[in-house]
Amino acid sequence: MPGRGVHPEDSAVPVPAGGRTLHKEDLCNKIKEQKVVVDELSNLKKNRRVYRQQQNSNIFFLADRTEMLSESKNILDELKKEYQEIENSEKSSIKK
Repeated sequence: MPGRGVHPEDSAVPVPAGGRTLHKEDLCNKIKEQKVVVDELSNLKKNRRVYRQQQNSNIFFLADRTEMLSESKNILDELKKEYQEIENSEKSSIKK
């Protein structure tokens, strides 16, 4: 089953310095979750069915495995990019 993915409420917003580590930990957890999703989808046999959960509901719809894998990889890349931006901003603020 694919993870919940990235939603608009998950988007990067300015976070106070105290909440930055909390955001960073949350992002790290999302990255780990997304890595599991990608691994699970990668290891499925070709004939296996994949379902996507309708947002804010308990309804599932049949989805294409390759599309889900591609989308999951893109989400993982976005999360890693956001994490890297946080790392770089922390390093630059430490150097100052």
